Amino acid sequence: MCEFIKFFVPDTPLTSINKISLLQFRNYSSAIYEFPSRVTCITGANGSGKTNLLDAVYYLCYTKSYFSAYQQHSVQNGMDGFRVTGVFRRTGTEETISCKWVAGKKEIYKNNVEYEKVTDHIGAYSAVIIAPDDTELINEHSELRRKWVDGILGQADRVYLEKLLHYQRILQQRNAWLKIQAYKPATDNTELDYYNACLAEDGTYIYDRRVIFLQDFLPLLSDFYHRLSGGNEPIRVAYNSDLSQKPLKVWMEQNLQYDLRYQRTLRGVHKDDWEFMLNGMSLKQFGSQGQKKSFLFALKLAQYAWLTKALLHKPVLLLDDIFEKLDQSRMEALLSIIRSEGIGQVILTDTHYQRIKDAFGEDEGVGYISL
Repeated sequence: MCEFIKFFVPDTPLTSINKISLLQFRNYSSAIYEFPSRVTCITGANGSGKTNLLDAVYYLCYTKSYFSAYQQHSVQNGMDGFRVTGVFRRTGTEETISCKWVAGKKEIYKNNVEYEKVTDHIGAYSAVIIAPDDTELINEHSELRRKWVDGILGQADRVYLEKLLHYQRILQQRNAWLKIQAYKPATDNTELDYYNACLAEDGTYIYDRRVIFLQDFLPLLSDFYHRLSGGNEPIRVAYNSDLSQKPLKVWMEQNLQYDLRYQRTLRGVHKDDWEFMLNGMSLKQFGSQGQKKSFLFALKLAQYAWLTKALLHKPVLLLDDIFEKLDQSRMEALLSIIRSEGIGQVILTDTHYQRIKDAFGEDEGVGYISL
């Protein structure tokens, strides 16, 4: 029996979204959709709004778009704001989540009561999305991989999220202090010592949690990769961090002359990276397109499995136009995983209705939305 099946228990509660309403969100002026089935297939031509509908579900879980860092990009052309509202069900209870953004101000409501802090919503509802451009996670720079890991851990560990946000604020302040030294050197280092102490405390916690996460995550990743690829290549994830060599406080003390020269903090967990390895070689440099696709899907499915255990409920799995990118064997392997007990609600998009219909056959648990 594969590790994935053993990882889950059948009665793990799932997060599901039953209904969503969109107002001035991307290409939608006003629309309402329901998701009564465990698997919902959204079909339509390119540009019809399939991806935007998935993004709206993601927005309700994380109060941000998956596809853009700029809130205004989620506003319909010519409008000054948007609202997305969803009715979620978890463990038999329905809750209404509403996200409103107008002229630069964001408001998040649960059952018509506004959250005091947006971070109070993080972890309450979860989703994992797989999209065509996600291979950037493998091919591009380290910041994407850090954000990905931080996004996972921040949902399950409130202390991690708070320390990460604090670390980022202090890092900005330390970098500003370093820039000032170029034209107005400080007469004492009291301020610097404070920054160093804060970064060392927060950074150590962040590093330790990332190490533990990787230990739990790697077996899941390996299992999913082998299921999707049909191969037995050994995989490894190398976690590269300055803190694996010496404490951050020591780094900052010993590296101060270089920090002053470059006017920024050169060492710390904000420089961490994860290198994905296959057969002892860098996947980024030497992996084939097929290997990268399998690895990417395995990363996201392992993320799904890890969050299920950490949050004690199954996230919503969002698949954006992925079947067009898969060969027959990988598609069949993915469909087998989607149908398993370990996966909860699935919402997917495709440009070809018949391809999806052929893939799922007469499965009664599958519904369709045509745009």
